Amino acid sequence: FQQFSDTGSRKEHVKITSEPKPGFLERLSETSGGMLIGLVAFLMAFYLLFTNEGRALRTAKSLDEGLSLVVSLDSIHSISQQNEGRLVHLAGALSTSKPLFDPSYGLSIQAVKLKRNVEMYQWVEYEDSKEYEENGEIKKETKYSYNTEWKSEVVNSRNFDREIGHKNPSAMAVESFTAVSPNVQVGSFVLSKGLVNKIDNFKQLSLSHLEDPHADVTRGGDYFYHSDNPRRPEVGDLRVSFFYAGLSGDDPYLGTADMVSLKLFLCFASSVPNSVTSKYFSLSSKVTVIARQRGDQLVPYHTKSGDVLEILYPGDLSVEEVFQKEHESNSMKTWALRAAGWLSMFVGISLMTRIFYTLVDWFPVVRDLVNVGLKAFALCVASSLSLLTISVGWLFYRPLWALLLALLSIVPIMVARSRVPPKKQQ
Repeated sequence: FQQFSDTGSRKEHVKITSEPKPGFLERLSETSGGMLIGLVAFLMAFYLLFTNEGRALRTAKSLDEGLSLVVSLDSIHSISQQNEGRLVHLAGALSTSKPLFDPSYGLSIQAVKLKRNVEMYQWVEYEDSKEYEENGEIKKETKYSYNTEWKSEVVNSRNFDREIGHKNPSAMAVESFTAVSPNVQVGSFVLSKGLVNKIDNFKQLSLSHLEDPHADVTRGGDYFYHSDNPRRPEVGDLRVSFFYAGLSGDDPYLGTADMVSLKLFLCFASSVPNSVTSKYFSLSSKVTVIARQRGDQLVPYHTKSGDVLEILYPGDLSVEEVFQKEHESNSMKTWALRAAGWLSMFVGISLMTRIFYTLVDWFPVVRDLVNVGLKAFALCVASSLSLLTISVGWLFYRPLWALLLALLSIVPIMVARSRVPPKKQQ
């Protein structure tokens, strides 16, 4: 059955379903399916842990190689043939050949990237479920609530439990997009596509000083609204915001090349032909790049270790600061993947041993003891096998560290055995 209520703009209803309590054979069948999933997770953990160590050590070795070979350029405005094919380090202001446009809103900006973000006011469904046992049946009580929100993607209301009264449009009249400058330079050097992709520190563009571009579009704060009443939007209304990354270009009124001018133009073709409004902002756009010099191009550098060095950071950084940041990033990624590998192994072992819990789940006391024992078993085995797999991954690169990790992998098992009473060991 269902219960309905309406609390202002938020609507909700409760749906209760029931089904017979599964029998022993049915529970055993479900456990068998979980064992198969556990086996897949268990095997994937070995692959993830092993390949992660190889990747981490290869990256660290490549960074050390790059640090020993990199050459800092004296000038970014002249290209030296002596550095052809070498790994170079330079820092300077970004520059682009021409501004990026959004013709629909008459917006133009001198930057590496311009992103238009479109949101629609639409219904969103939230689900909260709980299960309980009553009269020998398993009942599931699900609470569905609906609220109107701004969303960047279209929410398919056909998947709602109750679409009536909560129907969303199937598409947006205006689409989001990201424009990228075809030619980005630092001094006389042209950045590769990979380096341009790394310029992703987007900031929202202020529209407070602009006017409405069209009669059916209203500006409110930093948004353009396709709505009759932006303060009280209706389902299907749109709002548009803009983001930029990598401001570029020099301006004679703002000083040196370390400072960048941001120009915003708004053309009112319908009301004031050829009229242009501009505003300037003084912002730093320096970036630091480490890549291979190929003519006037900055391209990926392939190390002897088989890795690729193509680095870009905002700001003016020294060679040592750049490689320190790269080592820190590599370390964080390595530990994150180690944790993911251990978790995958722990979950896999837990699912594969779940059958022992199912066999005794009708005895409450025994069931709880078995559950604790299985969790402890999965924890110890996952820790030992993870350490052992990591040591094998290190074996080719650092044999002594691999041996130490292998010995360390025995510790969890030894601790577990030391807690077992002597009679059970015999």
